[in-house]
This record gives sequence, structure tokens and C-alpha cells, in this order.
Amino acid sequence: MSRVLIVGAGLTGSLCACLLRRELQSTVRIVVWDKARGAGGRMSTSRAPDASSQSADLGAQYISATPAYARTHHRFYSELLSVGLLQPLDCPIEGLKDHEGTENYVTPLGTSSIVKHFLSQSGADLFLEHHVTGLYRRGASWEVERKAGASETFDAVVLTMPVPQILQLQGDLGQLLSVQQRQQLEGVVYSSRFALALFFSPGAVVKVPWGAKYVTDSSCIRYVAVDSKKRGADAPGRGPSLVVHTGVPFGLEHLERDKEDVQPVILRELHRLLPGLPQPISIKCQKWRYSQVQTSVPDCPGHMTILDEPLLVCGGDAFTHSNFDGCVESALSMLRVLKAKFS
Repeated sequence: MSRVLIVGAGLTGSLCACLLRRELQSTVRIVVWDKARGAGGRMSTSRAPDASSQSADLGAQYISATPAYARTHHRFYSELLSVGLLQPLDCPIEGLKDHEGTENYVTPLGTSSIVKHFLSQSGADLFLEHHVTGLYRRGASWEVERKAGASETFDAVVLTMPVPQILQLQGDLGQLLSVQQRQQLEGVVYSSRFALALFFSPGAVVKVPWGAKYVTDSSCIRYVAVDSKKRGADAPGRGPSLVVHTGVPFGLEHLERDKEDVQPVILRELHRLLPGLPQPISIKCQKWRYSQVQTSVPDCPGHMTILDEPLLVCGGDAFTHSNFDGCVESALSMLRVLKAKFS
């Protein structure tokens, strides 16, 4: 049985693993590695230190189904709606730009629940805190080296982490890239931002008329959400959660600073915007160095094949566009390559 390694337990990697299992069933053994302590990638949901507060989505906030993919991606939305992992967005979001035909959804259990669903459906062997550092061609296989651990051999490797991390890999990847491929990958541009999650005790009240709001009068904060309200996840006996995203210029300006130093700056601005905010019982700060793709790889069908034998392919929103549909499109395109290889 062939062994396929998918690097990255975000949306693209988890859906690719799920589709691979559904299409090829027992033909391949699927292994997923991620350097983080939990699955989700940029669809990350953070828990409060104890069960007294609601969770908070620090990455993606809601999912927009775009008309261009209404037919080809309908089955994925239907599946997630049928199992209760998606529901229509029905709370007020101030400043949200409505695009004709676009349908917005929220995740009652947090955005990471979607990634975990696809991973569970894949039957893949998931290994967290597995940080890939190098790829070495060994005949018809890949030897994959990881930080603080033994290397392993695979028949195919799928890379779904941010493009700059792909370019940093040691080993044979660099010499396998054509001049054009390297130029395309080096041309990918990401926005950067910081995000805060504030967790409140039961009984705390965040007095705002909206579930989320895009802020226009701040050089620091771009978006604020009462996350439990936005997701329709309010539960008796649990306090609310609040999510703050900084703007892209602020993220770029402070990108190389420690998040512990940036957190007080964001909090001061938050209290200016929401002066009656109750005292949180816990705060988590996240630095998103690779937040959203601003410039993607041009003229790519959702993936880039670096080598056919042994197969090495890259995918993710950098090869399409930075939203749910973009990740789905990339996973579908990589599935076609993997099916051609292992069917």
C-alpha cells in the first residue's frame, strides 16, 4: 500500500485527505503532519483555560459561498449543513459588504470543527507537532525530515502550508523547481495581522447591538466580534468571548515584534472603541504572519506539481484564492493528480 504524506492540517490538507480516502479507499495510507499542537491551521478555534467561557475563532470568522462555485461545491456545503457544522449567518455584522448571490455561514462549534470533520472522515493518521524541515528524493520515494524527530519515507508528498514555508524547506526541493516555478512561488504575497481572543466569566455582558463589526475609525483594529453571538453559540452558564483582528497595515508595521508587546497596544485601542467592556478572565494573542493571500500564483489550476515521480505537489489558497471555495478548489485539483497517480 502506497503511503501519502499531507503536510498541513488546515482546510486544504484535511479536505484533500478526506477526498483521497473517499475516492481511493484502501489503495493508499494517508498520513497528515502539522507543526501545531492542534488541527485547523488558519481555521483555528481557541478554548478558554477553563469551561466557563465560550470558545473563539482566531482565524477565519465566517464562510462565504460564492456564486461562481455554487454548483461544483454544493455537496460540501450540504454535507456540513446536514451535520450541523454550518448554519446561515443571521446576526448583524456592521460594515459587511454584501456581494450579490453570496451566502454567508457560521460554524456553531467553531471553524476548526470543519477541519476536524474532514480529518475524521479521511481516516488519516494525524500527527501534530510534526514540523517538516526537509525533503530528499530517494529513488521512487521521498525521505521527509522533521524537526526533533526521525525522518520517514513516503511514496508521495502533498504540501499545503504557506508558500514561504515551502521555499524554506531543505533538501532537494530547491533544485527541482524550475526558474518559472520559483518566480511564481516567490511572487506570492500574504497579509499579516494580529488577533486577540478575550474570554469572559459567566454573567458578563458585552453591550453592543451587533454580532460583529468592521471598524473604520482605527489605525489598529479592523474587526471586532462577539464571537459566541456571531456563531449563535450562546449557552447558559458560559461567559461570552470577543475576537479582535487588527488591520493589515498595523500587522505589517508590528510584524517582527513579540505578540506580548503588541497585545497591550491592541487592548488600549479596544477599550477606546468599547469603553464599557467588562474585565476578561483570560486573553490569547495570535500573530498571523500568513493571514490571507493577497497575490496568488498566476495561471495555476489549484496546485503546482514539482515532480511526477516520486510525486511532489503543492496546494492551498495561494494557488487559487483565499477563502473556503479557494481551498476546496485546490483540494479537488490535487485529488485529480493523486487519482491519476494511484488509481
